[in-house]
Formats: sequence, structure tokens, C-alpha cells
Amino acid sequence: MTADAARLPGESTAAATPASTAAAPAAPATSPTSTAEGSVAAVPTGGSVRSGAFWGWTVLGLLVVLALAGLTRYLELNVPEFAADTAVEDIASAIEYPVYAILLGLLGNVAVTLLGIRDRIAAAFRTEFFIKTGLVLLGASINLSVIASAAGPAIVQAILLISGVFLFTWWLAGRFGLDDRLRALLASAVSICGVSAAIAAAGAVRARREQLAYAASLVIVFALPSIFLLPWLADVLGLEPAVTGAWIGGNIDTTAAVTAAGALAGEESLQIASIVKVTQNALMGVVAVALTAYFALKVERRPGAARPGLGALWERFPKFVLGFVAASVIATWYLKVAGSDGKAVIGVVNDLRTWFLILAFVSIGLEFRVASLREAGWRPIAVFASATVANLVLALALASLLFRNFTG
Repeated sequence: MTADAARLPGESTAAATPASTAAAPAAPATSPTSTAEGSVAAVPTGGSVRSGAFWGWTVLGLLVVLALAGLTRYLELNVPEFAADTAVEDIASAIEYPVYAILLGLLGNVAVTLLGIRDRIAAAFRTEFFIKTGLVLLGASINLSVIASAAGPAIVQAILLISGVFLFTWWLAGRFGLDDRLRALLASAVSICGVSAAIAAAGAVRARREQLAYAASLVIVFALPSIFLLPWLADVLGLEPAVTGAWIGGNIDTTAAVTAAGALAGEESLQIASIVKVTQNALMGVVAVALTAYFALKVERRPGAARPGLGALWERFPKFVLGFVAASVIATWYLKVAGSDGKAVIGVVNDLRTWFLILAFVSIGLEFRVASLREAGWRPIAVFASATVANLVLALALASLLFRNFTG
């Protein structure tokens, strides 16, 4: 399935017929059927020989994805050790798995394309399944009791920051003439929590797969330098540790990068940054609901058409968001019951989440097509960069106002 033609689960497939299946000379005959993810997938038909070939290529593709994921994990765990006591020690310790995963996915993409097998093994690139499973598991790291008891200023900052940056990005992307679905992805990513928010928005607005890959790539490109830039700027500006942490947590778009930047800024800054970022993550579901309703009632509603009912809204709502919320509730209850012993179990869940997200980022790299970059052009980059600057300024103002002289 090509990235240009494919859409995320839950959307109409009338205008999204996979082109690569027809282009691959040895691809098996297929017929559409409903999958567990709600999309229409190609299922091999026409005899056991052709079906066996299809599944053989799919297994090979899965082995490629798993091998690249394993290499990603190896690099994440060992590169900091290899770079110890060298000039690049700080950079090596700050680079997290999304960077390795996407780079290795892109290299794998080049390799399988040159070998002429990319379209044959593409059925194994299950980006949506991997990332949605990872995001459900992400919910287990959000302790709602901590947010309720210790993050009053963080909640206020999250609501004001998300609203302000989202609306600014949406407006600016409209001025640049971007597609409404890409506008939603970019606005969600830069204002809430990066790739996690982008995938939630993608399900709500039925974005195309290459739009998600594009947004995810921008998040990672901008997050990496922020790891070093924000702690340095905080030191130059003489910010208090709590203000620094709130600024970092409200700006950087991936949880891993927030942790790295917070660690560079100091222990107190790291704690505040983590609370602020977790609070923003928790609001991801609210934004998904709002986008679902907005696109169904306004963007995609034809003139004179009846208002879609609750059933239609439910059909397009990204159901994994409910799993995310459920995981948060269950983890909060479990930690309250199990106490300190429960942290080890949550740690296992978090490690499993990391594996699924690594698989997702590798798949994004494998699915990526240069043609989609050329089609999108420079405008999304300009929008994302401008929104990042706006986020930087607004978050600093809110952090200085809400966390000055803060004592947790």
C-alpha cells in the first residue's frame, strides 16, 4: 500500500485505493475486508500458492521491522556508553530512540527499494497498530492522582498553552493554504505532545498516512535541538528551576526529549517538566473529541446535509484514546493499591510501550516517500517553525507567571 494513497483507519476508502498493489507484478489478487483496526485491507485470494507468497513476503517484512527495532534499542542503550568521555558525550546521551528508529527506517526504506521488494513487504509496516498500542500503554505512565494533587499550575498552563498555540497554528496553517487535515496534525503536535497528539488527531480527522509521517518527522527534527537549547537559554535568562522545568515541559514535543532536557537543567526542573508534560499528554483525549466533532459537523459536512448524529461521531472517533484513558485510570488505581511495589510493574509496561513506539517509528521511516515531501513543499515547515517560536514565547510567559516562587 503506498503512503500517498493510504489513509488512516476509520476513513472512507473510496478515494484511497492502494496503488502499489496493482504496480507490483507479483502481488497476489486481493479482496477488501474489514480489519480489527476498522480499515479496509487487502486479503490474498486466488489459491494457496499466491496466498502463501503474500504471507511469506509479509513475514519477511515483519522480520525487517523487528531487526531494525532491535538495532534501535541496541543503539539507544549503548551509544551513550560508547561516547563516554568524548567530545560528543552530551549529544550521544541526549539522543533518544525516535531519532535512531526513524533514521534506521529511512535507511531500510532505501535498501528494500533498491532490492525491489518494498511494495511486496509493505503489509508488515503496521504503523497505526504499533503506535496506537504504544499510546494506550503510554496511559499507564500518567498517574492522575499526581496531576490532581500536585499540578494545579500545570493544569492551568496546559489549558492556556494548548488553546493558544493550537489556535495560532491552525490560523497560520490556514493562511499558508494547508489542507485542513494537515493543519490539525501540525496544530495538535506542536501544542500538545508531538507524535502522540498527531496520531490521535490523525484518527479523528482521517488524515492521510504520509501527512502523519510528515508531522512526526517535523516533531523529531525540532525536538532534538530543543534538548540543548532550552536548558542553555534558561541559564542565560537566569530562570528559577521550577520556571525552567515548566518551560521545558510546555515546549518540547516528545516525552523522551523533555526528560533529557530536564535532566540537563537539574533535578527540580526535571520533576516540574515531567508533571507539565504528563498534564498536557492527559489532555490529548479532549482534543481528539473536539477535532472529531469539528471535522464531522463543519469541515466535511456538505451544504444542506443533515447534522451527523452521535453514531457517526462515534464511528470516526479514535477508539484507542479510550484505551489511553482506561490505562491511566487503571494505573492510578493500581499504584494506590500496590504502593511502591507497583512501580516495577508500571516500569515493565513502560518498557513494552517503548518497544511498540520503536516499531512505529521504524515503520514510519520504511513507509516514507520522497514524493510526499515534494508535494507538501516548504509551507508545513514554515508553519511548524513559526508555531514552535510562538509556543516558546507563550510557554515562557505562562511558566514565569504560574511557577515563580513555586514550591511543590
